[in-house]
Formats: sequence, structure tokens, C-alpha cells
Amino acid sequence: MTTEERLAQVETENAALREQNGLLQERDRLRQELLAQMQILNGQLETLAAQLEARVRELEARQAKDSHNSSKPPSSDGLARKTKSLRRKSGRKPGGQLGHHGQTLRLVAEPDALVEHRPAVCTACQSPLPAEAAVVGRERRQVQDLPPLRLQITEHQALQVRCPACQTVSVGAFPLEAPSRAQYGPRLRALVVYLVEQQLVPYARVHELLRDLVGADLAGGTLVAWVRAAAATLEPVETAIKAALGRAPVLHSDETGVRQAGHLAWAHVACTARLTHYAIHPKRGSAATEAIGILPAYSGVSVHDGWKPYQTHTQCRHALCNIHHLRELTFLEEQYQQDWATELKRLLRQMKAATDQARPRRLGRALGRAHRRRTGGQSAARTRATPSWAHQTNARAQPARALAARQRPGVGLPRRPDHPLRQ
Repeated sequence: MTTEERLAQVETENAALREQNGLLQERDRLRQELLAQMQILNGQLETLAAQLEARVRELEARQAKDSHNSSKPPSSDGLARKTKSLRRKSGRKPGGQLGHHGQTLRLVAEPDALVEHRPAVCTACQSPLPAEAAVVGRERRQVQDLPPLRLQITEHQALQVRCPACQTVSVGAFPLEAPSRAQYGPRLRALVVYLVEQQLVPYARVHELLRDLVGADLAGGTLVAWVRAAAATLEPVETAIKAALGRAPVLHSDETGVRQAGHLAWAHVACTARLTHYAIHPKRGSAATEAIGILPAYSGVSVHDGWKPYQTHTQCRHALCNIHHLRELTFLEEQYQQDWATELKRLLRQMKAATDQARPRRLGRALGRAHRRRTGGQSAARTRATPSWAHQTNARAQPARALAARQRPGVGLPRRPDHPLRQ
């Protein structure tokens, strides 16, 4: 092989090697691109897997929630699910407790009617018993029952009287309850409003009840008109209640969904231990509270379930409902086995028990201070005497109401102005 042939062969081999090297470099480039794409896909898959895992946890958590471990109403539990109550055993035996006042039906001193059952013949010799036979004793039994239900119709007549002196005819005035020739009276109207608003009886059933019991066949529009008239009459009372709630040191607020004329609406409540205000509004959040007008100007302590619209009222302090805390802690305890949630639930209950136990003592100190102010001129030994029940250290919390009932609360306290809406 000549030199030229050898050079040509080497150049051919070099060209083949360069081509093979180019193919290898292209393969490496494609491999790197594929590896980068695989890394991107792996990242996307990991993200998707994390999202799906979080979604599964969310759905499982949502499925595990009911009225005992969340803010969901009991009506959403369904018929198959049995919830576990958050209440704990009191340690008391079933039935009436010591000191409980029973509700035994007793004889009244002056009954409305008296019926004497006199025997006609002697039970021993069968001789007739005349009317003048002496009554040597009697046994009393009373039956408490409803009288026959019927509408009592009272006719009012305005008399036209001629004056004997001047011959002028004067006409008597009808009462306010009789503005026209025939109408229903205020007691029946009040009963309708009570059934509809307090007992929540539907209008159709109120109509049936009055028709069946007293024979009053009232139209549905009449019932609605009576309820609206009562609402208009009670507007000053509602205004006074709202004003009193606005001055309360602690105010509880909540809302729940209701059906109004076939559409979803919201029943908003603001209350204290003595006063309660309800309002129906198509909105649930801040628009409703602004329209109702209690929370926007409230400056005390607002107790609620932590829903965000309540937090928009920054002029007052906020306290979260411990019942909702217990439910949410129960969810964390049962769903995720969080021991700290169990401990926090126990702490909240201990705080509640300590508060219930301290409240009667605080009441006792208040009664003692009021008594000392009232009897300031008496001896120091008498005015400084501490009631024995104030030193009781019962391990179980005594309800303040039961203790106050036994100690006659209010005796010795200074009298406050008689106002039905005082706090």
C-alpha cells in the first residue's frame, strides 16, 4: 500500500470516527435533555402527589367531622352516624339530687268549682240517707283540667242617653279593642303571636289548631297581619334591648342558616344571660352585623366562634367560645392522635370547674359587703361574720345558681332602679 493510499485510508477512518463522535455527543445531549425532562416530571409528580395527599387528608378530615368535633350543626350528622357527646359523667346517681325541690301536684285552697258527692243509701243497712242527715266528715280530691275551649263573644253597646236638663243625646264610647262592628280580641291575637314566634308553629298549623279547638277559622293573611302588627308594637322594646346589649360587658354572638320564603337566610343572635336579640338577614357576614347595628358600636368583650367577620370589629375585645375549642381539639385528638390536644381539653375543663367553684364564693363576698354596707351601725362582730358556706371546699364544682338559691340571693343588696332591661 502506497503512502497516498495509506493517508486516504486514515482520513476515511478519521471521518468515520468524527461522525461516530458526533453521534455520541448528540446521544449524550439527548440523554441530558431526557434526564432534565425526567427531573422536571419527577418534581411535578412529587408536587402532584403532595397535593393529592393533602387533598385526601382534607377529604378524610371533612368526612370525620360532625357536630361533636366541629362547628357543624347536629342536623348535618345524618341518621346513620352516632356522635359522641363532649359531656362528662357528673358522678351523681340518677334521679333527683339531695336538696332538689320536687314538682308534686298539690291541692289548692280555693278551687274554681266544688262538687259534693253525697251517698244516697247507707252502705251498711241500705237505708235511704235523707238530706238532713249529718255530714261527719269529707275527703277532698281535686282535678286540674282545661275548661271547655270556645270563643267568648262580648257584645259592646254604646248607649245613647238623652239629658233630662237640655235634651241633648250623648253617646257612650266603645273600648279600643272594638274599633269596628266585628273583630277578634287582643287575647286571641296574642295567642297567635305566641304560637308563631315563641313556639315556632307554622301558620298553617296555627290555623288548624284554632279551627279545631275554638272554632275560629282564620285566614292565613290575618295571622300574618297580626304578627306584623305585634312586631311594629314591640319596636321600642327591640330598640331598648339592642341598646342594653350594646352596654353589656360581655356579649355572645352567633349565626345559623334558616329558610326564609324558600331561600337561604341567616339568623343572627346577640345575647347575655338576661337579654337575647334575634335578627334575620339574607347575608351572613359583616353586611348583616352592620345592618343589625349592635356589634359595630360595641366596646366590651365579644364572645364568638372565631368566624372572620366578627374579627372586623376592632373597637371591642374578643374571646373565643371554649365549646368550639373543645370540639376542634376533639377532632385533632381523634383524627391525628395529638396528645397535646387531650391535655389542653383537660386543662380547659379544669379551668371551667375552678371558675364554677369560685363563682359562689365571689357571690358570698358580694353579699357580705352589701350586708355590711346596710348594717354599718351594728357591732363589728356581727357585720364581719363570714357565712359558713363561704369556706366550703367541695372537690366538685357547685353550680352558682343552686348555691344562690339556697342562700336567698339579693337579700341585703342595694336596690337598683326598676328597669326591665337592666344588666
